Amino acid sequence: MTMGVTIRAAEERDVDGLAGLVEEIERFYGASEVQPFEERRAQVGEALFGSPPLACALVVEDADGDLAGLASYSFLWPAAGSTHSLFLKELYVRDGLRRQGVGARLMSELRTLAAARPGCSRVEWLTDRDNPRARDFYTALGFAELDGKIVYRVDSGGQGGQGGV
Repeated sequence: MTMGVTIRAAEERDVDGLAGLVEEIERFYGASEVQPFEERRAQVGEALFGSPPLACALVVEDADGDLAGLASYSFLWPAAGSTHSLFLKELYVRDGLRRQGVGARLMSELRTLAAARPGCSRVEWLTDRDNPRARDFYTALGFAELDGKIVYRVDSGGQGGQGGV
């Protein structure tokens, strides 16, 4: 276990550090170009602290007080019956802290947040089929992969797929 690592809710003072982590995440997934820092910073601030906020985040703060990871999430409704779920959108831990239990701590904290929220019946997330490290991580924590869902995605300017629906 890592000493001196704190996991806490993101605060407005974290926007710069979070914008930096978002760039790291983009590069981790293979992006060679990223949006300018100020644009990314504004989007992070609006998403987490706008009115209304679009998402929530937990941050990992290392012993030096620097942000070294995050878990971004939102609550979705409906889930089972009329309950809602905590949907984990991104889990990222800086390379120097990986394989030290930080990701497991983030997952545990997310489960605690979900359990403490009345009407929240589960935690859900996705990972890419071609990301064996992430799949191995979740399997090692005891989580089973589910079959049966197909993910669809369209850009916000679109009206459906090619030719429409």
